[in-house]
Amino acid sequence: MGNHQADKKFTWVIKNYNSLGSGSVYSDTFKAEAVYWFDEKDTTHGFESMFLLSEIQSSDKGFLVNGEVKIVAEVDVLEVIGELDVPEEPERIDINGFQVPASQVESMNSLFEKYRGFASKIFPKNQHLRKTFLDVVLSMTEILCKSPEELSSGDLAEAYSALRFVTKAGFKLDWLEKKLKETGKSRLQEIEEDLKDLKVKCADMDALLDFLR
Repeated sequence: MGNHQADKKFTWVIKNYNSLGSGSVYSDTFKAEAVYWFDEKDTTHGFESMFLLSEIQSSDKGFLVNGEVKIVAEVDVLEVIGELDVPEEPERIDINGFQVPASQVESMNSLFEKYRGFASKIFPKNQHLRKTFLDVVLSMTEILCKSPEELSSGDLAEAYSALRFVTKAGFKLDWLEKKLKETGKSRLQEIEEDLKDLKVKCADMDALLDFLR
């Protein structure tokens, strides 16, 4: 067997084809555009079968000539421009035993300074779980800082569920519980006022229906 490489074209000549038997036959590895091709150790590229054996052995197909099979492969290699943008892992800083991204250091420091000891008795020791609980606390703080008019009933329900979730983990969040109650009561008053207006409108509609009957 022999081979010849010219630019991106690879020619492989298999001599004495009829005497090879049923074993596997591999070409030599060749290099094109800094890439090695036809590596017998890497079988993930190419096709296991492309032609029927009967086609190759047929005298009128032109594959087998004087006991030799010639295989010509042309390889097109795309030029790589630039490098893949791989997001970098955010820098993490230890804040009272919690690993937090640098972008949240200011918020976390403010939280720990204002409410000292609120996270001193939490149960989870795993850093990922601790960070998850702390993110929930931070999100709740940001949500409940909004005015009642900006919060929907769904927001309050989610905040209540989140509060139960983190307090079970050992967080002491009296200030959030107080804020949630105050916001909830204010929102409830608004809902009750809306309900009164709705009841008045319903009564007016009932009166109109009675009149029309």
